[in-house]
Amino acid sequence: MLQIRIHGRGGQGVVTAAEMLSIAAFEQGRHAQAFPSFGSERTGAPVVAFCRIDDREIRLREPILEPDVLIVQDPTLLYQVDVFQGLRPDGYVLINSKRSFDELGLGEIAQRFRRERLLTVPATEIALKHLGRPLPNAVLLGGFAALSGLVTLEAVAHAIRRKFPTRIAEANVAAATEAGAAVRRELEQLNTHAQAN
Repeated sequence: MLQIRIHGRGGQGVVTAAEMLSIAAFEQGRHAQAFPSFGSERTGAPVVAFCRIDDREIRLREPILEPDVLIVQDPTLLYQVDVFQGLRPDGYVLINSKRSFDELGLGEIAQRFRRERLLTVPATEIALKHLGRPLPNAVLLGGFAALSGLVTLEAVAHAIRRKFPTRIAEANVAAATEAGAAVRRELEQLNTHAQAN
């Protein structure tokens, strides 16, 4: 079972991201569930949403304490919440930032996990370019598809189109596609660097 935890703030579409990820999994013939965990339900407050994906029916309903995947929609949470708590050693991490893990002060954390599974993508900037609004959720799902290969970009695009009206959906699909391309470039650079060493 693949367990995904998404951290963000109220108003950033954290819950919608988990829902779209579950739709993408359904699109690929898998079982999935998505649900939120709210502290204070106001704009700007920390929000966590969860998504589980499996080839079999999912009966668990509790929050995800040991995620295989972390998606961080707001990098300011890195200094307020222990977003890495419980992350499995071979887990994936995707952070909305144009800064690297080292630049974010996460070099020590990066050493504890597989480097090729820890990436940042400037999701807010990409969202502003395509949507005119700083909504990183769909953008990060495109990046996640490229990073992990656990869902396809096509399935993510399908989920986005099911969730949003046509014009908004197509702008989100374009943003997710750009994020996917950015992540693939970053992975190629990491691979080239690893082969050179």
